Amino acid sequence: MADVAARSVDRSGGVPPSGDTVQIGIAVDIPEPWGAQLTRRRVEAGDPLAVPAHVTLLGPTEIPTAVLPGVERHLAAVAAAHLPFTLHLRGTGTFRPVTQVVFVAVAAGISECELLAAAIAAAPGLHRQARFPYHPHVTVAQDVAPEALDRVYEDLADFSAMFEVDGFTLFSHSGQARWQPRRDFRLGD
Repeated sequence: MADVAARSVDRSGGVPPSGDTVQIGIAVDIPEPWGAQLTRRRVEAGDPLAVPAHVTLLGPTEIPTAVLPGVERHLAAVAAAHLPFTLHLRGTGTFRPVTQVVFVAVAAGISECELLAAAIAAAPGLHRQARFPYHPHVTVAQDVAPEALDRVYEDLADFSAMFEVDGFTLFSHSGQARWQPRRDFRLGD
């Protein structure tokens, strides 16, 4: 188990979350220069959430604070059991009319994201009712005017980025501040 722990990096500063519950999310960050480009495009569309560009592996999930150490142990084991992979982002897609979302599509690495998401969701103490089936993507506009959605869809239609994914990040949210990275998990060597 010490070997598994060595593959992750704690970014919480040793500060445990306060309160009885904590909201967590797990994602693959989009590296530079593409991450800043996609985040900037989301801001320009007027998206009030405009969080840094990422592929979600587990959406916002509230858990008892007491369960968090077990979830982190599970995530370390998941990371150790999965190899790094290539993620290729290419073109745009939309979930309209079901939801007002435009995204950059995952062209390669879909299966790897699906396997990671399923393994993560199996953590003891994680009970999240999914509104929609899992579909890896990078949101670039959400809940903005239809014209803004159309513009982002067209502007990023030729977008392409390919990079290695060597880990994922656990984020936490106290309800009072923005999402904060808590711990990075490196995929198995």
